[in-house]
Amino acid sequence: MGLKRQKQAKKTLSFYKYNFSFREPFQILFDGTFCQAALKNKIQIKEQMPKYLMGEVQLCTTSCALKELETLGKELYGAKIILQRFQVRRCPHFKEPVPASECLLSMLGETNPHHYFVATQDHSLTAGLKKIPGVPLLYIILNTMVLDKPCQTSLDHVRAVQLGELVSPAQQQSIRSLKEEQGINQKDGERRGKKRKRKQSHPNPLSCMKKKKKGGPTPPKKKTTEEGEKRKRVRNKKPRTEGGAMSAPAVINA
Repeated sequence: MGLKRQKQAKKTLSFYKYNFSFREPFQILFDGTFCQAALKNKIQIKEQMPKYLMGEVQLCTTSCALKELETLGKELYGAKIILQRFQVRRCPHFKEPVPASECLLSMLGETNPHHYFVATQDHSLTAGLKKIPGVPLLYIILNTMVLDKPCQTSLDHVRAVQLGELVSPAQQQSIRSLKEEQGINQKDGERRGKKRKRKQSHPNPLSCMKKKKKGGPTPPKKKTTEEGEKRKRVRNKKPRTEGGAMSAPAVINA
């Protein structure tokens, strides 16, 4: 029976590790009801919890849970001693304490971003936890600790992520890390959204200069007289005599 319970716990842990990015050390929030049940059933929480979850754990509580045990009196004095040994996580009700069930729900928010396990025997708190996706629930039954199976809200959330309707917490974290690496954050986006006022600029002195007039087309080069004489080849015909012989050039005596 113990081996079967361990296998079921391993399967449930794998579900939360893969779909909701749970990592060691596992953070577990306790209230007084779980500590009281552990005391009655002689369960050593610090020794048995790491073995059951097969990893390192951090046992935590809140100041509201401690305050609630103080007001309930001597009957829960043993549970109070156990709870005082755990780490006290800061809650928003430091000045005005609220019931432990309300305080633990406020620590989880809407999506349990800090990946808390919750250990409780409170039925009203259990009903509230099952409305939040990604919250592993621990309780005691028949002298043994039990990690509850994923609730329907968690199963629906995982199905929606697989269909592409939602973004998983792991994807959200990877997007944040990429934005931080590239130096993109919300403040930069806000700055980009705001229009910057343009400074009054003076005219460019080069643009104020008068444009130079472009010269007209260059006339074609005139041909030299020598080239014209070479191209124009005129034959000087010599006069012929009556007999057909060419006459000698006349000699002019000075």
